[in-house]
Amino acid sequence: MAEDAEGYRYKRVLLKLSGEALAGDLGYGIDPKVVDDLAEQIAEIVKDGVQMAVVVGGGNIFRGLAGSAEGMDRAQADYIGMLATVMNALALQDSFERHGIFSRVQSAINMQEVSEPYIRRRAIRHMEKGRVVILAAGTGNPYFTTDTTAALRACELDVDVLMKATKVDGVYDSDPKTNPDAQRFDRVSYMDVLAKGLHVMDSTATSLCMDNGVPMIVFDLTVPGNIARALRGEDVGTVID
Repeated sequence: MAEDAEGYRYKRVLLKLSGEALAGDLGYGIDPKVVDDLAEQIAEIVKDGVQMAVVVGGGNIFRGLAGSAEGMDRAQADYIGMLATVMNALALQDSFERHGIFSRVQSAINMQEVSEPYIRRRAIRHMEKGRVVILAAGTGNPYFTTDTTAALRACELDVDVLMKATKVDGVYDSDPKTNPDAQRFDRVSYMDVLAKGLHVMDSTATSLCMDNGVPMIVFDLTVPGNIARALRGEDVGTVID
């Protein structure tokens, strides 16, 4: 790696991106400009020596829960959703490499023509060599969300922090879109997230992070530079620990 992440509080990080984040204002599919802006931010961070893995969702292409709500078999719908995440992962990889960042897509569903299989030790080695590891296809199992995937991989890869990218600037006690008096937390415990039913991640993901001592930062991805600011320990979003 180029440097040793000087000036950053967190040296190894897992970034959780929703599929919707890649759609931008289009609302569906992949917006090349959004992906390009994201790659530019991540390239700067990785060149500074921060080790990074990315878990990407697939909601901009297909959502398993929505499919099952329309009568589709839940497991089958979830598999389609997992394949959607692979498309997003390949789009991210293309953009990273155009910005001079080496990356590897690792898929939990075997697709050797376009990705490596997910192997924990290989993923860690890639990160140590300065490559971004893009983790696709969820856990490879139906009934598990990409939030749970992010929590699981964060524990497995021994990261310093799990960053959940959203369109709001942190965790609130109620929905800030519908309640103008909603209060934002600067810091909150995992136990409070579960007890108060704060909609951060699903309960499986939250419990996994809590049980394994992985802190999380929930932040607004739409503000340029927020990823680097959060990693430097600046007051960005909400810290959950």
